[in-house]
Amino acid sequence: MPDLNYLFDNPSTRFDLQANQPKMKAVVTTGTGGYDKLAFRDVPVPEPRFGEVLVKVLAAGVNNTEINTRLGWYSSSVGSGTDELSTNDSDDQIDDGGWNEKTPFPLIQGTDCCGEIVSLTSGAAHLGIGDRVLVRSCMRLNGFDSLDNIWMASDFDGAFAQYVRVPATEVFKIDCTWSDTELATIPCAYGTAENMVHRAKVNERDHVLVLGASGGVGSAAVQLCKRRGARVSAVSGSAKMADVSSLGADSTIARGTDLAVELTGQNVTVVIDNVAGEGFSQLMKVVSRGGRYVSSGAIAGPLVQLDMRDFYLKDLNLIGCTAWDEAVFPNLISYIERDEIRPLVAKSFPLEDIAEAQQEFMEKRHFGNFVLIPSP
Repeated sequence: MPDLNYLFDNPSTRFDLQANQPKMKAVVTTGTGGYDKLAFRDVPVPEPRFGEVLVKVLAAGVNNTEINTRLGWYSSSVGSGTDELSTNDSDDQIDDGGWNEKTPFPLIQGTDCCGEIVSLTSGAAHLGIGDRVLVRSCMRLNGFDSLDNIWMASDFDGAFAQYVRVPATEVFKIDCTWSDTELATIPCAYGTAENMVHRAKVNERDHVLVLGASGGVGSAAVQLCKRRGARVSAVSGSAKMADVSSLGADSTIARGTDLAVELTGQNVTVVIDNVAGEGFSQLMKVVSRGGRYVSSGAIAGPLVQLDMRDFYLKDLNLIGCTAWDEAVFPNLISYIERDEIRPLVAKSFPLEDIAEAQQEFMEKRHFGNFVLIPSP
């Protein structure tokens, strides 16, 4: 992995255009706060260094993580769910809002990238000019024997721009019939879901309970568990239960249902939960002895109540997932090329309409993913 520390040597000036310097359109997030922190402007086209490539962004997905980063939700000082914080338009900066360390604002966000290789440096022999690619957004700085990781668009500039510079090792050529917009729904949501499914070792003997099954990660998890032959019970809002069923869920449960009653005697062996909040303690009652609880998010609130007796007397395994395992992204590429999963595109927007896209995203009325399209 190339040394990326130089990316933020001069964070206050790196977006300043010089005379005759190639420029591109980008959304620059200037700090924590409301939609006014999203500035659509001209910035310099990044220059790839050794071991890097320059990718023309064809489409970029919209995810919770970009909104969370802009709001400063990852700060330990925040105890509310993401919906509550999204209404906060305060100008107060949350200085420790990053998940690894302080977020390096100003920053180009955009965790999902479907793009085309337009420039190569040494160390990118597996790629060629014109290749259509997906970018692995979670990167292991010190190899896969270490859980140290950085994320494109949280730790260095991402895909809410016409071009993005990334390490060649994190770029994967893809050969399929999917559109650019469809491919842009994959990296963050499906990578996160595949990592949880992989870590939990989901197989055909499992009964998996998926919380938030109509969201980007949840809907991906339903598909990925089904391709492994597991039985899936999926929890979603009642208006989206039919959509979730169409993904292959064996049963759907309306959000707010008493899960302990609904799932009595059903031997839930795995819980995939990015919701958390007040419902967390109920999940510890539902999962069977020796079961696995796996999470990579907490949209209903990060502070939960755990009865330690549920944890140790039932021999439960609690699995946290941020750093993606090595197999995760190659797995996804193969699933796409073999048509074993399908994309869920709810709507696309021009890149400059990012505030409108994020506002509509937070209304949670859609099923599938939103995608931003930079101008050619």
